[in-house]
Amino acid sequence: MSNETGAMIECDDLVKIYKTRDTEVMALRGLDLIVDRGEFVVIIGASGSGKSTLLNMLGGLDTPTIGKLFVDGHDMLKMTTAALTSYKRKSVGFVWQNNARNLVPYLTARENVELIGRIGGRLDKPYVGKLLELVGLGKRKNNKLTEMSSGEQQRVATAISLINKPKLLLADEPTSSVDTKTTEIMMDMYKTLQKELDLTIVIVSHDPNIAKNVDRVISIRDGKTSSEFLRTSNIADLRNFTENEDEQVELAVVDRSGRVQIPEEYLKNLAVGKKDKVRIENEDGKIVIYPVEV
Repeated sequence: MSNETGAMIECDDLVKIYKTRDTEVMALRGLDLIVDRGEFVVIIGASGSGKSTLLNMLGGLDTPTIGKLFVDGHDMLKMTTAALTSYKRKSVGFVWQNNARNLVPYLTARENVELIGRIGGRLDKPYVGKLLELVGLGKRKNNKLTEMSSGEQQRVATAISLINKPKLLLADEPTSSVDTKTTEIMMDMYKTLQKELDLTIVIVSHDPNIAKNVDRVISIRDGKTSSEFLRTSNIADLRNFTENEDEQVELAVVDRSGRVQIPEEYLKNLAVGKKDKVRIENEDGKIVIYPVEV
């Protein structure tokens, strides 16, 4: 695999094993994923599914044990320490879960963003103003953090993550501490940033409800990409994804060995457990799965 497709992110058979003295934990089990430039992707999965591990590797905070990972043309397994540091400063913006806790409370929104810009040596005051407008804080830019809600503080953190004009924005559970209405506002903000700054955005979450109006929703189960959700009524217009189950299609991912992970709710409908055997038949060009009658 190489980065010849021009995609922003390419993961090929990605494996991550965390080792301690007595145990090994496999966080990713051969994950395959391609994210195009300019795409807005939400990765969902339960705790322990491997989604945060993947995000850390995309951000240059961790490296795979086995496999291949390219981000913006960079081979993440072969980068020198200096190149990796430059990548984290210039190519990627990272919004942490509850990132607002790392802000300076007695400074205004603008001062917080400018502070990080000065530290990075790339302060562009007009750009700071533009960022604050794009995240919806143009009228609140001179308010101190102590005068802002948690959602507003998270938007300040988002502006800070973009001060060095990265091409890729990563966000780890950015809406975990806000209510439904604020979540909708923040998702609209991300869509605006995607369009206005030509960003590729990857968000990880355990909450599938944040997936409204994004390009793709990717589900990770047991450390592997197991399925993707697209809107069936107009697949060409992926941004019209909705939460209406009648307008969604779940696409299972076939791995390099020909294996398919069946969503748990489908197995429950068949009264099939994870280790049970099933009967598979080809019927008129369709693969049909039947429970085995004992």
